[in-house]
Amino acid sequence: MKSAPTTLAFVESPVQLLNLLEWAHTTTMDLTVVVLSPLDPMSRGQLRRMAELARGEGLTVRWEEARGGVAAPFQTIGGLTPLLRGADRIVIGDPFSRYVQLLLALSGARDLTVVDDGTATMEFIAQLAAKEPLVRWHRRGRRGPRDLLFAPMASAARRRLTPSVRRAVEVFSSMPVADAPPGLTVTTNDFAWTRSRFGPPRITRTSDLVGTSLVETGVVDQGRYIAAVTDLARTHRVTRYFAHRRESTEKLHRLHAETGLEIVRPDLPLELIARRGPIGRTIVSFPSTVVHTLPLALTGTEVRVAVCDIDPAWLTDTASPRAQGFLAGVTGTARDVQRLVPGV
Repeated sequence: MKSAPTTLAFVESPVQLLNLLEWAHTTTMDLTVVVLSPLDPMSRGQLRRMAELARGEGLTVRWEEARGGVAAPFQTIGGLTPLLRGADRIVIGDPFSRYVQLLLALSGARDLTVVDDGTATMEFIAQLAAKEPLVRWHRRGRRGPRDLLFAPMASAARRRLTPSVRRAVEVFSSMPVADAPPGLTVTTNDFAWTRSRFGPPRITRTSDLVGTSLVETGVVDQGRYIAAVTDLARTHRVTRYFAHRRESTEKLHRLHAETGLEIVRPDLPLELIARRGPIGRTIVSFPSTVVHTLPLALTGTEVRVAVCDIDPAWLTDTASPRAQGFLAGVTGTARDVQRLVPGV
């Protein structure tokens, strides 16, 4: 009897691991998950919880302190080389990651799958179709010495991620996909695993607001952002603020002081938090992944998702020229959400 294909997956964030679990729910594979652990405590904590869930689903999970010192990358890559050479399929969550791009270069797997890393998946597909370099949307066009050093590796990764007669490439996504390159297989993620394992949630009479790291990435001015949160909280009876795992402690303290909102640091991705409940009858968000994923995860409930556009006046002077168009696209392509106009 032929054994199941061997699949090796690399994840670096809790959301990537959640979407990997969703993908695994749709297929039968001998799957080993490698967690390339980040350094920030919030991400590590959520990843630990997600790793427990993955093991509970019968997956093999290997935790790598991939960034724990100068020697860590060499030790990680050396230890993973036998697995890379033996894998029939590689699954990744972040095609923009230099770490992942290097591991792809060392793999001989013919089949590749990209599971969602949020809205970045939309940008990845667009850049792949246009045969452009893989660059995150919030990065400005100017490239530094490290970008130039890693440019050949990024180019090689883009070639590996381009479908061909020799290589099958799949994208497993809940994001809207338009103008995908020829040969790319797009499989819809409808959060069937999440809905089968959690909920339905108890729904409160108030609203919850989802935070964003747009301030931390230099896209949105902090003062403007706090003013917008204050206005939304007052208008929509918001009582809780679900912080993004990358939001700074200083900003969250200021938000609590100026708005009185309860600041919640989720220990799991928000799709699972919302599905477990309790959750507000309305979930308010700025343009982000959750305006696409929460309506799917909360299918069959009475919870509605509302999205507030980013006013161009909120953008910083250093924001990427692509920022406004990309954020508008995230909102404009969202299904089953209510659109909110800033300041109204």
